[in-house]
Amino acid sequence: MTEPLFLLDDLADPLPMVGSHVRLAGDEGRHAAIVRRIRPGEIIMIGNGRGQGVRGVVLEVTGPSLIIEVINHLSSSSESRRFVAAQALAKGDRAELAVEMLTEMGVDEIVPWQASRSIVRWSPDRAMRSLGKWRSTAREAAKQSRRLTVPKVSDRVSTAQLAQRVAIVDLALLLHEEAKESLAEVDLPSAGTILIIIGPEGGIAAEELRQLTQAGARSVSISEAVLRTSTAGVVALAGLKLRRESDAP
Repeated sequence: MTEPLFLLDDLADPLPMVGSHVRLAGDEGRHAAIVRRIRPGEIIMIGNGRGQGVRGVVLEVTGPSLIIEVINHLSSSSESRRFVAAQALAKGDRAELAVEMLTEMGVDEIVPWQASRSIVRWSPDRAMRSLGKWRSTAREAAKQSRRLTVPKVSDRVSTAQLAQRVAIVDLALLLHEEAKESLAEVDLPSAGTILIIIGPEGGIAAEELRQLTQAGARSVSISEAVLRTSTAGVVALAGLKLRRESDAP
């Protein structure tokens, strides 16, 4: 079984030397020592959430903290393409489920999108709480999937703001059930940023479709069926990741 990963935001950069000691305390130390019951002799990973980490053997567990001796360094592999998902706000736990799966699949950034047909509306107070929940979900999903990089969860955007992002990325793909072009038919850039736009439960409004496609987004289909907003993004990202493996330079 893969060793568990814990996150320590202030893990030194450059990384601690092999043979040196690192203390894991705070919430992560408490989770490791008390919830996971990690014990001396076990091997764990500690990452900084920014693509770097260490692997080490636990020397000591004291209350809600532990100390490891560094065995080796860890780092995420460099990618020529960066994947960003603009996820429409969704009701219930659908949004958090989307964030979780996108993180597990390797997305680099998630942008909450206040689409016109989103049932959920983020007031200023609710936006702070909801963003915190999305970011916490991404962080926990990164740990669960042993990702050294926690994807960025940006501030909420309007459709006009999303159109501005469409105009500056290397490729923007708008998932739409009526699109004539399949995701599999799209030529991908060899490098750069690919933006995936995922609409809300009620679908993307005609005016939004016009605004985003005029900014440069390409409308594509990913299935003969109509997928939920919580699953459409991860299906598209998985398809793009498989394409990357087969045609990356």
